[in-house]
This record gives sequence, C-alpha cells and structure tokens, in this order.
Amino acid sequence: MTTALAAAALAVPAQAHHRSSDNPLPTVTPRAETPVLHDDEAGGNADADDPAIWRNAAAPGRSLVMATAKEGGLRVYDLDARPVQSIAAPPAAGEDDAPGRFNNVDLVQGLRLSSGRADLAVTSDRGHDRLRFYRIDRDRAGGPLTDVTDPAAPPVFSRDQAEINDQRTAYGLATWTDPASGKSFALVSRRERTSIALLELLPAAGGKVTYRKVRSLDLPSTFRLPDGTSWSPCGEPGELPQVEGMVVDPADGTLYAGQEDIGIWRLRADLTGTPKLIDTVREYGVPGVYDEETEECAPGADPGFGGTKVSADVEGLTLVTESDGDGYLLASSQGDDTFAAYDREVGDDNEYEGGFRVAPAHSALDGSEECDGAAALNAPLGAKYPNGLLVVQDGHDAPGDGDRPATNFKFVDLGTVLDALDD
Repeated sequence: MTTALAAAALAVPAQAHHRSSDNPLPTVTPRAETPVLHDDEAGGNADADDPAIWRNAAAPGRSLVMATAKEGGLRVYDLDARPVQSIAAPPAAGEDDAPGRFNNVDLVQGLRLSSGRADLAVTSDRGHDRLRFYRIDRDRAGGPLTDVTDPAAPPVFSRDQAEINDQRTAYGLATWTDPASGKSFALVSRRERTSIALLELLPAAGGKVTYRKVRSLDLPSTFRLPDGTSWSPCGEPGELPQVEGMVVDPADGTLYAGQEDIGIWRLRADLTGTPKLIDTVREYGVPGVYDEETEECAPGADPGFGGTKVSADVEGLTLVTESDGDGYLLASSQGDDTFAAYDREVGDDNEYEGGFRVAPAHSALDGSEECDGAAALNAPLGAKYPNGLLVVQDGHDAPGDGDRPATNFKFVDLGTVLDALDD
C-alpha cells in the first residue's frame, strides 16, 4: 500500500522565517580519520558516504565502524580508524547492467535467524535496488562481516532489470526494531523520488536474511508557500526531491527523514499518520531554472520563506540518545559545512538546540566538508572514546591528492560535541 500526501494536507511552516546573524558556531576537532578513498578508476570508484557504529558489548574498546564506499563497497574500521575489512559491492547482473553501489548502512541487533540470533550490518545497494545483509562476528577469521543476504531477496522498488538500470532505486536507509512486536524493519528511500518503503526483515534458509514490503509512503514534491503560491525545488527534469538521511528513535518509533532540498520530516516509523516538517532548509521556496547546458539550477530571488539553521542538502541524520529521554537529533547541513542539533523529545517539538562545525585538528587532520552521512553512539567505547563517538563523512579530504576526488570519515569524541552544544 502506498500513501501519497497532498501539499495542502501537510503541517508545514506557515510563516516566513526571518534571517538572523547568529553568533559563530562552536567547533570540534576530530581525533582520527580513515584512509582516503578516491572516486576514480585507480581508486576503485570508492566514495565515502555513510557510517554506522557497532558496539562490542564484551569489549567496548574493540568496537567497529562500518561505512559505505558506494561502488567501492563496504569498509570496516577499528576505533583507531584503521581498515579491518573491505567488502566489494556485487558485480553487475549483466554486461550492460548497473554495478553494485552501497549507499547507506545501518545496524540491527539480535535478529533471529535460522542459525541463531545475530547482529547485522544492513546496506542499501543502489546498483541492484536491494538490501544486503552482513552478519557481525568480531573475531571471525577473514574479517568480522559475512554476507548473509538471501540470493532471492527481491528488488525494493523496481519491477525488472530495466527499471533497476534507471537507478531510481534503494537509496537512504534506517533500521528499526518495534519493541511491542519484536519485529525488525528497514526504512528505505528511493533515489530521485519522494518514496519511503517499510520493509520487514525476515529469516531465510541457511542463516540468510530477506525482507517483504509492508507499505510505502510518498512525501510531497510540491509545497504551498505562505504567500499562497506553489513551489517545487529546481532539479533536473523528471527528478523529484529525494530523501537520503534517515534515523529512527528507538524509544518511540519516530522516524526523522531528511528530504535534501526541503528539510527534516518527523513521522511514525510504521509510515502511518501525517508527517510534519520540523525545519526547512534556507533555500526552501527559492525559485530556480534548470540550465540544460550547465546541468545546474540558476536560483531566483529568495522570498524569505526558508529556515535559518540548515542549508541544502540536509543530509546525514543521527541520534544522540540519553536514558532519561533527553538527547539530540543531529543533521548534516551540507550547504554550509555545519551540523544542527534539535531536541530529541517530540514533546518539545524538536526545538533547535544549537550547532557546530567539525574543524581541522592540524595540517594533517582536516575537518568535515559537504558531509553526507553521520553516526553517533552515546556509550563508552573503551579508553579512546569513553564519552562516545561521532563519525562524520568528509566530502573533501585535505590535503588530498591533486585533482583526484578524495573522501573519508572523521572520528570525533562525542563528549566534545555535547560540551559544545551545552555552552
């Protein structure tokens, strides 16, 4: 079942936001960074995108970070940001078909398989329009991750290989376990579309994992502005404003979804009820004209209807949870290289709490620019990160290697982030 939402029925900001000259945001610095990835033929078309943090409960200092590298597959790092394992994306189905491309990653704890319960890393394979599952065994010879994807797992959105090759396929990803039923799910967004699908994760024969679609929901692509006009963000013809960054609050099953050119939505993780925009990007409402020659949008005059905290694209969303219900929703504001923090509690209407930048620690350890994915874990991780860890993608690693595209992940002490937000 798919639910489409009309713009007129949505709870959207009803009044224009006024621009303000806020004080400069505080900065935090990384403690470590992963080796650089290069999105070119020599680098295996590896492009850092989205991380997830797996905590080793028996030995927190031996926890791991899993991270996607798009056509470069899936990478595993230790807490020193050193490579532990590299898993290639699956090859193309045929000579003229799209190759595997891992976009986002999230974790599921204790999923019941035919071989027993297991922690899993789950990735969205944009190239094949499928989810991929990897069992986590920290000390397994050959690396901690083992592919346990059911070979018969179906495409998420596409009807056939021709549709898969169009690449309007599985994109953003968040996992969720419903405490009432014990069932585990994945929320998956669709590239160049506004769709989000709810998939139930299921055991298959031989310790494998598959899924079935429960329902889907389409967020709006057109919005009614406070002056009564309708607006859609400028983009390549045929493309709709997609969602990528997503996270589910396990305490109440609230899904937060970042529609890149629009803002941050709050909705139920079971995709029922009416979504609400809790904030919009600064560019919300700005008209634009797509130029076929430059393949870029030329913006018009800003009518002043956008928010003041995040700039398009709004990207990686992650939660900093605390046992008393406090904590933050963190969002990557890709357009201005910052991060915004919102109150985690729905009762406080996800009020904006502040922001920060990840700045260079020194000449050999830069900060984060144009951040895609982010992951936070507010739990002790041994002596290196006793106050928890924030991992953020860096879209332009410096000093880099000439003109080669260079990306990686920065590891930040979460305690310094919380201190910055509390100041």
